[in-house]
Amino acid sequence: MKLAVISDIHGNVAALDAVLADAATRQVEQIVNLGDICSGGLFPRETAERLMPLGFPTIRGNHERQLSDQTLEQMGLSDRHAATTMLPEQLAWLAALPATRRVSDDVLLVHGTPDSDLTYLLETVTERGIRPATADEVEQRLGSVDASVILCGHTHLQRAMALDDGRLIVNPGSVGLPAYEDDRPYPHLVESGSPHARYAVLSNEGSGWAVSLLSVAYDWEQAARDAEANGRADWSRALRSGRV
Repeated sequence: MKLAVISDIHGNVAALDAVLADAATRQVEQIVNLGDICSGGLFPRETAERLMPLGFPTIRGNHERQLSDQTLEQMGLSDRHAATTMLPEQLAWLAALPATRRVSDDVLLVHGTPDSDLTYLLETVTERGIRPATADEVEQRLGSVDASVILCGHTHLQRAMALDDGRLIVNPGSVGLPAYEDDRPYPHLVESGSPHARYAVLSNEGSGWAVSLLSVAYDWEQAARDAEANGRADWSRALRSGRV
C-alpha cells in the first residue's frame, strides 16, 4: 500500500494543485483527505470543484462541522467566506462527510483525535504555548483505537510518532496554510517556518510503514496577493513566510 495524505487545504487551490502534481510523480495508490478543506481566505468554491470529481476518501474537519452547525452570524471570517461563495451542492458534500473513516483495517483517518475535531493529537498547548505531545499524552488521546496507523491533521504541523505498542501516528501538515494563531485552550501560535505546501506519503511493502513528510513549492506570492484581495492580510503574511 502506498498512500498520499493531504489535510488542511483551507481553500488554497494553487497549493492543492501543486501537491496533487507532486503526488502523481510518486506512484501512490490512493490519496486521502483529512478535512478543513475549503474554509479560509482564498478559493473555497474552486477547491470543491477540484476535489469533488476525484472521489478521494475524505473526512470532515472542524471547519466542515462549523459550516453545518453555525449561522452566518456565528461564523468566523473563513467559514463565512466559504458559506457565502460555495454552491449548495458543494456545501452538502461537506456536510455529509464522516468525522472519521477507515481506509483499511490498519489505517484510520481522524482530523484532530478520534473523539474530537478540535483537540490536538501530536501537540499540547499550555499557558506557555504549543509543544510536541509526549507519548503518554498521545496514548491517552487515542484510547483503545486499534488501528496500526492513525492519520491526523488540524495543527498544520508535520510530525510522526511511533508508540511503544506499535501504533504509528502521522500528521502530514497543511497543504494550504503554513501558520496561524488560535486561543484554544490558551493563546498560541502555530508556525511551520516556510511557505511550502505540505503533505505526506506512507508506504508499506510488508516490512513496516515508511513515512515521507514532503514540502512542495508553488506560487505562494500570488496566493498571498489573492488573500489580500479578499481582505485577509493575516493570511497573506502566513502564506508568504510560514509565520504569523
